[in-house]
Amino acid sequence: MTTSRADLARAIYDTAHITGQFTLRSGATSTEYFDKYRLEADPALLHAVAEAMVELVPPGIDALAGLELGGVPLATMLSQLTGLPALFVRKKAKDYGTCQFAEGGEVAGRRLLVVEDVITSGGQVVASTADLRNEGATIDDVVCVIDREAGGGQALTVAGLKLRAVFTMSDLKTAS
Repeated sequence: MTTSRADLARAIYDTAHITGQFTLRSGATSTEYFDKYRLEADPALLHAVAEAMVELVPPGIDALAGLELGGVPLATMLSQLTGLPALFVRKKAKDYGTCQFAEGGEVAGRRLLVVEDVITSGGQVVASTADLRNEGATIDDVVCVIDREAGGGQALTVAGLKLRAVFTMSDLKTAS
């Protein structure tokens, strides 16, 4: 679909940037919004994004840990491209069936790469990483499509994590 980093950034921006009146998770309002699910719902764009993520996967990873909800399609596609198995990490363990918060395989004793779509504050990534570490996983790195440059990188650093982003929000706006 894309042939260059600039083309990919432009495709992501053109697909996911929308304007209107939006209430953000923080409660603030905005006239622009980045709908990350639009890029994950486009098969060609999802594939191109995952291809860009491949080079960010550090050596020695045992499995990819895709965070609910946006990290799951990315981890699945990245798994296809790298051959690494994928785990699917819920925000909260389900209270039926296996009652697990991580599905798809063992967590204990594995070196995991956390996969997320967009990092804003980093709060959910830090919480999910703590849960995975409590289950015996080793996690040093997080890969994402977009770092919104809103403090998430610093929060991950404090939690002992290195953020590896395909793009920053500034990159996307520059490419638009």
